Amino acid sequence: MSQLAETEFKPLLNESVGYGVVVGVGFFFAAMMLGLTALQAKFSRFSPSSSEEFSSASRSVKPGLVCCGIVSAWTWSATLLQSSTAAYTFGVSGPWWYGVGGTIQLAIFAMVAAKVKMNANGAHTFLEIVKARFGTGAHLLFTFYAFLCILVVCGSLLLGGAATVNALTGMNIIAACFLLPIGIAVYVVFGGLRATFICDYAHTMILFIIIYVFFGNVYGASDATGSVGAMYDLLVQAGKDSPVEGNQNGSYLTMKSNQGLVFGAATIMSGFSGVFCDQGYWQRAIASAPRSTTKAYMLGGLSWFAVPWGFASCLGLGARALVNNPKFPTYPNPLSPSQTSAGLAAPAAAAVVMGKGGAIAILLVVFMAVTSAVSAELIAVSSLFSYDLYRTYYRPKATSTEIVRVSHYFICFWAVWAGCWSTILHKASIDLGWLFYVQGVVLSPAVIPIALTVTWSKLTRAGVFAGCIIGAVLGMLAWMIGCWKIFGEINVPNLAEPYSAVCSGLTGLLFSGLITVFVSLARPAKYDFAETRAIAVYDDGSSGAPASRQSGSETSSQAEKEPSKDAVTAEVVPVEADLDDRQPSGAQDVTRAELKRVFRRAAWYSLALTVAVAVIVPLPMYFSHYVFSRGFYTFWVACTTIWAAMSGIFCMILPLWESRAEIAAIVRGLVSNEA
Repeated sequence: MSQLAETEFKPLLNESVGYGVVVGVGFFFAAMMLGLTALQAKFSRFSPSSSEEFSSASRSVKPGLVCCGIVSAWTWSATLLQSSTAAYTFGVSGPWWYGVGGTIQLAIFAMVAAKVKMNANGAHTFLEIVKARFGTGAHLLFTFYAFLCILVVCGSLLLGGAATVNALTGMNIIAACFLLPIGIAVYVVFGGLRATFICDYAHTMILFIIIYVFFGNVYGASDATGSVGAMYDLLVQAGKDSPVEGNQNGSYLTMKSNQGLVFGAATIMSGFSGVFCDQGYWQRAIASAPRSTTKAYMLGGLSWFAVPWGFASCLGLGARALVNNPKFPTYPNPLSPSQTSAGLAAPAAAAVVMGKGGAIAILLVVFMAVTSAVSAELIAVSSLFSYDLYRTYYRPKATSTEIVRVSHYFICFWAVWAGCWSTILHKASIDLGWLFYVQGVVLSPAVIPIALTVTWSKLTRAGVFAGCIIGAVLGMLAWMIGCWKIFGEINVPNLAEPYSAVCSGLTGLLFSGLITVFVSLARPAKYDFAETRAIAVYDDGSSGAPASRQSGSETSSQAEKEPSKDAVTAEVVPVEADLDDRQPSGAQDVTRAELKRVFRRAAWYSLALTVAVAVIVPLPMYFSHYVFSRGFYTFWVACTTIWAAMSGIFCMILPLWESRAEIAAIVRGLVSNEA
């Protein structure tokens, strides 16, 4: 009993602080977003009562705000907590590989985003593209994967956030799981996708400011660490006290980490499934202005890399360096395996270097990560339900107003269900770490078939089904057999070990891709994407005539049909056509030739970035067995600090600069109303 008492993570804050942040700050942001939404509806052309504005922000969001949205939506609680756990466990390689595991997917998705604008400019969800191309069977298959992805993501977000709130304040985990989504649902219901983008900006700004505060304390102001040199000395000593198996000399200051390399592979698998199967990322590609879609994903990937790399290098390594500090929450013992898996390394370091202030900062930044990412998931899941289930199978002629109303209802339902789901997972002893690794296991077979649906004309329906189903079966077999062979026993903890996850994730991803390609090439299709380009933008029209626009010889059967008085208006939006009238003034035509150039540029960019971060930087240090010197560690810290500073400044300034005309218009409207 004494050992248990000694290793218990001691809360630094009162339980009331936890409820105050979760409920009070949550509803403060909800009220702020409601106010901004009201101003937008009054002083701009955009109203969230329109289904197009609610679900896709009228396809007019500028790259700076989309970049902020990508950074914010991809900064899950796992981004902050699991990356810090990797640093605490593996050393300097953990944050780097976590960053690689999320950045290269965003870079590659930039190519897919260009293809979305080229081949399905009117789509609201990626499932609509699947339905138009392959019909009902493939649509239902990918609907399963889309909802499964959102279930895994919501569980990861809420469990990670609830565990942190509980550790720092003692707030009941189940109460946190239910209360966290409620305030988020309020502003999502009333503001739609654009409100989540605005909230993403506020969250990203607070995130980077708090990261800068931790940098200043860990590397300078704190008596516990004192300086970069003192951190280096503490990490050298930690390598002697608790050497890492598989690391060069057991050191935390080396990229030669066998476990870190396996963690990197598992993170890449998890990252691919988390991007390509998640409607939230497709929604941002759909919402952005056509010319700037790829640019936004490029900038978003580069900016996001600073978050796990900088945050975890600071607090994750800080936790390992400070284990023997009397202020450490579990002193004199290190974090237990369950505490480590729950993501408590960063809160532990923050508690030592900043005391209660650090605990509040961690609480706030994790809360921001959870609310921002959950808001994206709520919009995503409501779009899937309203467009791909309700309108597709129940009411094909649903009006824009009806779609928005159904989206509102489903957001409320999902906010409650997410609390129930995370509670079920908690009671089953499944935590953030388990979900992080298993995400790649269950979703990776769908990644390549989903990506090829919008990019490859030779893909066939048989290839999609064979790749997904056979890939999933082989992935499950590899998961079980790998776990059994490596650990000698199949159980819940062993299934979420990195080696088990990599066995399954690699098998599912690679075999599903190979099977999809080979089956398709056996009898290749010659698809011209005419049906996907004819996907219509639906909105209520004031007149009975459709606002159809076509390009060249392409025609759409939907655009030729005259809607009835009560029907919705269908507007086909090919890329060669004039941009939507609701686009910002000054928007110019975007041709397919231009988007092809954007696609090629994105391909070169993603290749260069992938080679740089996954090969050029880490592998020479891995194979040379290099252990950081004091000077090189100082250089490494300087790189993380500069990258984070540039990313934060970019994310905070560019959206304001791009939206200066709209902000000025709202200010003028408010001033004129006051007068």
